[in-house]
Amino acid sequence: MLPIALKRGGLVARPHAWSPWSGLDGLYLDLERFFASGVPDWFDNPAYPAVNLYSGDDDAVVSAEVPGYGAEELEVSVAGNSLTLRGSREREEASEGETYRRRERSGNSFSRVVKLPFKVGEKGVSAEFKDGILTVQLPRAAEDKPKQIKVA
Repeated sequence: MLPIALKRGGLVARPHAWSPWSGLDGLYLDLERFFASGVPDWFDNPAYPAVNLYSGDDDAVVSAEVPGYGAEELEVSVAGNSLTLRGSREREEASEGETYRRRERSGNSFSRVVKLPFKVGEKGVSAEFKDGILTVQLPRAAEDKPKQIKVA
């Protein structure tokens, strides 16, 4: 593509010098459009931890992958039909006289709210943590269970 220059009497094409960076113009424009449209939600709010939710008529079970955390670093709470999972761990510090040569693991925290298919009963909620998997048993609230009505 030749750049166009204005000259008296009309447009004139100017020869364009080759540049090893000229192929990046398209990439630059693509990135500019990408970020101009707003950063996608998955940059700000990745779904962590990954969860599975399955339910029956009387209860639901949520399992979450939280490797690297201990049971004492996790918190589970239920309100209505929402389950909140939280975790926090401290950043490891090097011992005196030691220097990190690579540091990819850090202290961090997470919070994730999982919407449940029904309201949860106050009694009978339990959580178990084993091998990096948090499993939460959630009984369905009695007032939320379907009731059969006899037709007269």
